[in-house]
Order: sequence, then structure tokens, then C-alpha cells
Amino acid sequence: METPVHSRLYVGKVAHERKVPVVNRFRYGIYYIYVDLAELEALDGSMRCFSFDRRNLVTLRSADHGPRDGSPWRPWIDATLARAGIDLEGGPVRLLTFPRVLGFKFYPVSFWYCFHADGTPRAVLAEVQNTFGDHHNYLLHSDGEVFDWRAVPEKAKAFHVSPFIEMDARYEFRVSEPGERLSVSIFDYVKGPLLLVAAVSLEARPLTDATLMKTVLRFGPISARAWLLIHFQALRIVAKRIKYIPRAEPPAEETS
Repeated sequence: METPVHSRLYVGKVAHERKVPVVNRFRYGIYYIYVDLAELEALDGSMRCFSFDRRNLVTLRSADHGPRDGSPWRPWIDATLARAGIDLEGGPVRLLTFPRVLGFKFYPVSFWYCFHADGTPRAVLAEVQNTFGDHHNYLLHSDGEVFDWRAVPEKAKAFHVSPFIEMDARYEFRVSEPGERLSVSIFDYVKGPLLLVAAVSLEARPLTDATLMKTVLRFGPISARAWLLIHFQALRIVAKRIKYIPRAEPPAEETS
């Protein structure tokens, strides 16, 4: 069986800093799984503690991402890109996400890295989920041309995430090329001024049973941990008397 060569584990830190009307900061250890869609079958067959669409310590499930109906991811991402005029011509797609650990599912944001058959990047899709179970995608691209990792794409906020941040906002994304190091920063501007910066800074590790088990033992079940820490930070925000924003319905369009 062919050994996967692009899939890996990323380990590092997530940091948030809210700047107004009061400061709230936190920084936690974190890990993501980064899988090439073409390598999922090989990973599922070669690893003992990781499985795809089967029970295990660490899992990915097709129903958690993309079309969310258990159907294959690749036709969905190709169709999503095609609506924006992007054709990968069979090039690789790789997903950076929190896996399920002990069956628990949660991820604030996952990223789909989309490459043309010639190896050049063409798009990054940010797949956002809130604690209410809603989801929305932000597609970052250059109208089918090569995606510049130095670019700072902007998107109007279309999806309710935090009950402490208004909808009248825009995002700036800074996304690095996924290599030995990987970083993503999202700058959240509300009614003009910068309100929040969220950033992850990660280093690559081999995606093996040994490294995955070591990482899970060190940080715990990442999805459950993230869910708990988000709610802990919400309590801190409440204690600082930040205004509560009622949940808004998700937009009709899945991707903006």
C-alpha cells in the first residue's frame, strides 16, 4: 500500500486577542490533522489509531465536512470551486481540521487548501462552524488565477459566530503556504475598527500512530477541549460585561 506523503499532523498554538471595548486575550496549545483527500484510503488502511468513517480513537467522518451528507468530499469541493470559476484539473485538495477524538466533534474553522494539477495554489476555503451547529464557508481565491500566499483577502462577515461580536463586520485573512510551518490569521473589523485577531501558528509532524498518540495524550481530545475552552472564554467575556448579540440565522448561500 502506498504510504501517504502529503498528509501530516500540525502542532502549535492558537491565540486570540480582543481589543475593544475591553481587552481579552488567550493562548492555548492546539493540533490539527492535515489530510490529502487522495490519501485518506491509505491512511485509513495503514494507521491503527486513526480511521476515516469508522470508529477509532481519532477519526474523520465524511458527514462532518463539505456536503455533510456522507457523500464524497471531492465532487463537492470541485463543484464549489467551479461556481467561482476555478478548475483544479484534478489537482490535490488537502483539509486542515480538528479530528474527532473519542467520537466528539467540534471545530471552529477548518481550511481546504486547493491546488491546480500543475502544483500551484488556486484557493483556500475557510469552513466555519459555530457552537449552535450552524456552518458557512468563505472562499479565498483570485478568480481562477494562482493564489498569492502574500495576499490579504477580505470578506464581509456573513455568518454569526460569537454572541459577543456584531454582524456589521469584515474579515481580513492571512494564510501561509502549508509547509514545515503553517500559519493563519483572521483580523475581524467591526464597524470600522479592529476588534479581534485570531491566529494559529503550527509546525508539521509526521502523521503516524506514534506522533498522533503522543499529541493526543499531551493535549487531550482537541474537539472537546476547544469546545470547553470557547465556553470558558465566553464566561470571561460575560464577566467583563460585553454586550450579548443574539444569534442570527445562517445565510441562504452556503459559501461566500
